[in-house]
Amino acid sequence: MAWTWRFEKADGAETAPSVEPEEFPTQGDAESWIGEYWKDLLEGGAERVRLADDNGEEIYVMSLREALDA
Repeated sequence: MAWTWRFEKADGAETAPSVEPEEFPTQGDAESWIGEYWKDLLEGGAERVRLADDNGEEIYVMSLREALDA
């Protein structure tokens, strides 16, 4: 199973990530990666991310801006 991130601007439009993600074999790998690069992604214009499994099922949405404010 491959896990993928979708990167979005504040208005929900898809945007290219400032850091290119790799392919993630597990949800934990995908979450570890976002934990390492979320600030760079936010600085590059991504405001929120969506995690999906290889079936395209959305697992959750996370605001990078709220993570900064926390």
